[in-house]
Amino acid sequence: MTDKYAVIGNPISHSKSPLIHSLFAAQTGQDMSYEAIEAPLDGFAATIQRLRSEGYKGCNVTVPFKFEAYQLCDELAPRARDAKAVNTIVFRDGKILGTNTDGAGLLNDIQNNLGVKLMWKDALLLGAGGAAAGVLWPLFNAGIGIDIANRTIEKAQLLADEFKGSGTVYARRYDELAGRKYDLVINATSSGLKDDLPPLPDGLFKPGALAYDMMYGRETPFMAYARKQGAALVADGLGMLVEQAADAFLLWRGVRPDTRPVLEKLRT
Repeated sequence: MTDKYAVIGNPISHSKSPLIHSLFAAQTGQDMSYEAIEAPLDGFAATIQRLRSEGYKGCNVTVPFKFEAYQLCDELAPRARDAKAVNTIVFRDGKILGTNTDGAGLLNDIQNNLGVKLMWKDALLLGAGGAAAGVLWPLFNAGIGIDIANRTIEKAQLLADEFKGSGTVYARRYDELAGRKYDLVINATSSGLKDDLPPLPDGLFKPGALAYDMMYGRETPFMAYARKQGAALVADGLGMLVEQAADAFLLWRGVRPDTRPVLEKLRT
């Protein structure tokens, strides 16, 4: 019998996850299906219960349900506890098990696919929602200094408070960024969905800097801004999407697919 999986979000029609997982399944010889499901904004828990009752083996979770998924899980992997957000769920032994593969996906893309070394670098993380929370601990563990900038400083401060005393993670208001320079600027806001740009000053990028937008599929206002500002490398989040999907696939199926041919196929 074919094992069933899905990705749940709102909106979800733009998702490339079904294509990615079908390519992974073909590459590794796995008998599985994977679909995109749009849950009502007030209907995430009900959607999860429906999938369980219909025999699904697991699912991915995307915007805006990652925090809700965290609350819903019976058991949490350390990555999910660090992030306080869940993007990958396994249904096993009558329980909902949650983890977070976003951070590992981001680091794999930046270091392996883009060839950028992270140790001792200074990073600016834009946003303080589920996407930012999912990558914060892995970035910290990679030996990076991190400023978190958000429209509401309180949300950024909540994330930064987890690293109190480390001397490497700080919350900033956007108007405090003028004059600061970074090796890596990551847009973890959903501004690209609205064709919007966070209120960023000129001169943020150090020589050789990477600008990384977690959105994918088109040139976002942040990416256009970064090019104008002279960022040496500008990347979208497609590589992160493929890498985090490969980690989820490994968790579900016990085999990690080769991401390079899948990423090349998606790029063309």
